[in-house]
Amino acid sequence: MRGAMAEKEPGRGLFEWLQTLMTAVVCIVLLFTFVGRVVRVDGLSMDPTLAHGELLLVWSMGYESRAGDIVIASKTTAEPLEGEAVVKRAVALAGQTVELDYGEGRVLVDGQALAEPYLLEPMALPQKPEMQGTRFQVEADSLFLLGDNRNGSTDSRHSGVGSVHRDCLLGRAVAVIWPLDHLRLL
Repeated sequence: MRGAMAEKEPGRGLFEWLQTLMTAVVCIVLLFTFVGRVVRVDGLSMDPTLAHGELLLVWSMGYESRAGDIVIASKTTAEPLEGEAVVKRAVALAGQTVELDYGEGRVLVDGQALAEPYLLEPMALPQKPEMQGTRFQVEADSLFLLGDNRNGSTDSRHSGVGSVHRDCLLGRAVAVIWPLDHLRLL
């Protein structure tokens, strides 16, 4: 009898539906806040690895920075970087020394040349004077970030950016999820 009565109460179905919807929204917010999120690639600085407009699945929970990871930093990292989120490759960690050999087109971390098969062309000396440094010491609790498109990227080489503090990191890109024909793990 009680079940039949509940069905006849006006608005009960709507209330239950709204309660379910609110629970789902809270779960999604918590998931994207603490576990991961979706970020759109804005610009060409990660060509050829990532294309403008692709959507990335980003892992945040428990992420510990590693050299070689494609990371997402908040746009408040530094003024020269634009967009909702900054997508770059971590090439060096706190305390490491980065040397840029523009003559040979290579990056050395603590004297060891990086193997970078993802680059399409050798790195050329930037025309902007604020990006012409060749030796960098990565600050404590920070990373040195470079775009895979070295000749079209504003990154840690820029004097206004420098090392990016790990508190600015949103996480590591783990997969391209859109468009579907680009779907892949990173």
